[in-house]
Amino acid sequence: MGAFAQFAALHVPGNPVILYNIWDAGSARAVEAAGAKAIATGSHPVADAMGLEDGENVPLDLAMDNVARIVEAVDLPVSVDFEGAYSSVPEECADNILCLEGAGAIGCNFEDQHVGGHGLHDLDLQVRRIAAMRKAVGDHFFINARTDLMLKKDKDAPTPLEEIIERGKAFADAGASGFFVPRLSDPSEVEKVVAAVPLPLNLIAFPGAPDKKVWADAGVARISHGPFPLKALMEKFGDMAKEALA
Repeated sequence: MGAFAQFAALHVPGNPVILYNIWDAGSARAVEAAGAKAIATGSHPVADAMGLEDGENVPLDLAMDNVARIVEAVDLPVSVDFEGAYSSVPEECADNILCLEGAGAIGCNFEDQHVGGHGLHDLDLQVRRIAAMRKAVGDHFFINARTDLMLKKDKDAPTPLEEIIERGKAFADAGASGFFVPRLSDPSEVEKVVAAVPLPLNLIAFPGAPDKKVWADAGVARISHGPFPLKALMEKFGDMAKEALA
């Protein structure tokens, strides 16, 4: 079984693949040794580890070099948090995802927010971006299409379930392989998205999120950990440094 097929097969509703997000070759090796079935970067920890801000501030060539090093370091499929593919233009997104594939990745996260700006791309444009990327890489690349509706909504506003489902269906029609909705958490809402969108659903484990079994029972197929592992590690590292320097 090839790396892409191996990775795609891990996305089982009710038995989600757990991705403990990494940032470089060393962290990838540590997660592999811990028993991971696949490796996934997070854009935020990658940027943090390089002393940069999240939001496509890691230069594309440097990002590709980092991906190639990660792929070389492990024997597992590698998916990359590719943010907005470094462009709003569908054709440029297609060119950039080919670079990512060339670096050895078998999949990516691809988000619909204006990276470094405000709000989300219009649905029509986002669909064209996904379709262009799919046409470029063919069938054997896992495009995990992400919507940031939950991240961009007002804190106390209700969950925009209808919009989430609308985007998920449109992303599926455009050729996406998976559907990622950061900060969606309520099991009853998760069940509705799972039932309506014909893509494996990816959620992110954040402090205070429901237990993973609760999400599994709701039909989730993939659980990521995002920036939280590196944040916890750096807090511990800082405490150790304070103790040593006291």
